Amino acid sequence: MIDWLVGVIVLLGGFFALIGALGIVRMPDVLTRMHASTKAGTLGCTLVLIALALRETELTVTLRVLAAIFILVMTAPLAAHAIGRAAVKTGVPLRLRPGSKPPE
Repeated sequence: MIDWLVGVIVLLGGFFALIGALGIVRMPDVLTRMHASTKAGTLGCTLVLIALALRETELTVTLRVLAAIFILVMTAPLAAHAIGRAAVKTGVPLRLRPGSKPPE
């Protein structure tokens, strides 16, 4: 039974990682690409790591998985913020909404 649960969680993690990759390709500007890759990629990786912790029942593996999830959840938003800030400061063009004026 646990193998089925692990399989479903890994497939969900792979699905979210695929959605994040498609978001990078399909989104129009750097900020939306950054958002898609950070959110979906973090969720996908977290789900795969949870599946690993469920499959391997050793305490050391579970603790390492929890540490990896903690580091991922703490650093991904910081990295995304740094990328977005650098993009805005260097003048990377952003896509405007229809009917809006460009910033002056």
